[in-house]
Amino acid sequence: MKAYKVELLIIDFDELGEKELRDVIKHTHYPNYCISPNIISVEERDIGEWSDDHPLNHRDTMKTEYERLFK
Repeated sequence: MKAYKVELLIIDFDELGEKELRDVIKHTHYPNYCISPNIISVEERDIGEWSDDHPLNHRDTMKTEYERLFK
């Protein structure tokens, strides 16, 4: 299985600010074009077999595994 790190440039037309912008990216399907995400770069990593025990599948180990994969 693969994981992708995607870097975005977002023009904040509605002046949402960083905190609200993060929420919009995470929870919205961009119905009113309040932001305009553009992919700047993508990095791909093989993460092996996916399972319920995979480190990316747990909040307490996700960041460490992400850093191991992409740093």
